[in-house]
Amino acid sequence: MKKRKLKIYLTPTENRIVIQSLNNLRNAMLKENRDTGCIDELLLKVMCAPVKKV
Repeated sequence: MKKRKLKIYLTPTENRIVIQSLNNLRNAMLKENRDTGCIDELLLKVMCAPVKKV
């Protein structure tokens, strides 16, 4: 089965909000001693993604 890829386009402000939200979720999971591997991967993808200026 082929996985479907989706692209989303974020403004710089939206990009910052997504990064901050993921970082807050990661910090909460660290306080609970839970695995943050999936959040780390997603955070890196969002941080390295190109930002389209509108």
